[in-house]
Amino acid sequence: MKKVVSLFLLVWLVAFSLLYVTKTIESSKGYGGNNTVTIYNWGDYIDPALIKKFEKETGLKVIYQTFDSNEAMMTKIAQGGTTFDVAVPSEYAISKMKEEGLLLPINHAKIPNLRYIDERFLNLSFDPGNQYSIPYFWGTVGIVYNRALLGGKEITSWNDLWDPAFKNQILLVDGAREIIGMALNSLHYSLNDTNKTHLQQAKQKLDALTPNVKAIVGDEIKMLLANEEAAIGIVWSGDAAEIMWENERLDYVIPKEGTNLWFDNMVIPKTAKNIEGAHQFINFMLDPKNAAQNAEYVGYSTPNKKALEYLPKEIVEDERFYPSEQLANKLEVYENLGKSMLAYYNELFLQFKMHRK
Repeated sequence: MKKVVSLFLLVWLVAFSLLYVTKTIESSKGYGGNNTVTIYNWGDYIDPALIKKFEKETGLKVIYQTFDSNEAMMTKIAQGGTTFDVAVPSEYAISKMKEEGLLLPINHAKIPNLRYIDERFLNLSFDPGNQYSIPYFWGTVGIVYNRALLGGKEITSWNDLWDPAFKNQILLVDGAREIIGMALNSLHYSLNDTNKTHLQQAKQKLDALTPNVKAIVGDEIKMLLANEEAAIGIVWSGDAAEIMWENERLDYVIPKEGTNLWFDNMVIPKTAKNIEGAHQFINFMLDPKNAAQNAEYVGYSTPNKKALEYLPKEIVEDERFYPSEQLANKLEVYENLGKSMLAYYNELFLQFKMHRK
């Protein structure tokens, strides 16, 4: 027993010493709650040059961490073990985080560059009045396809994907909302449909797509499509821009039935230590020149109206990424479905994946 106690004390002492050394090093470098800003963002979702510019302008040190899903991000913030000053969740996650008390209100007086955000992207249902979130990027879910590999065939509709000629040619992103939503849209139902009869119809239609599905994948979908490992992919618009830059034989289409209009917004989590620095960072990213630089680097659409003046004309006039008002009217924002219904969507998606096997 004495050996166990001694071992426990030794482990505790080592852990404490490591923590002390880490804090001492950070302190010696000037890192602390008031002079650092910890950003929690999606991978490859900011121009690194902007981080350096922010540090130079403000004297603050940026600690940058990434996540690969809204769910992983929300879990880590809810646990509270790690401090984040700014996070970048999607719209439905923002709604859920508000409900669970995970966000701090944003002081608009400290975000003067908010005036540059297009009014179309403000005061939306997931955060009325933008009390807790500020727009960062927006985009759509659509279809990337390689016309050359499809014998010159055009794709304009979700329903085109069920063409038997596309056997083993389609890559799907590994996301329940995106893929169940695709099937719902193909049936002319809402992306936020909670009618279980409609959802079962969508699941059955997905099962019928199985012969055409080559794989359900994550971030590697970009490389696979660029390398022509498959002819068709269901992707987010920013990924589409990146893929098309890698391979000019690819094109992107927003299906005529409609699709998802998504938003990623900047928020201040409840565990933030440098709230002033968080406001500084958000305001910095809303500077039109910074927003334009970020949009050109990342490839997603900016909600910053003034920033469009600093972007190449061929980008802002490309309706695949800045759709016309007529097409935009067919786009839907994901709503927070609630735990029970979201679990049902996830279960249907899992059943579809198991059906493929």
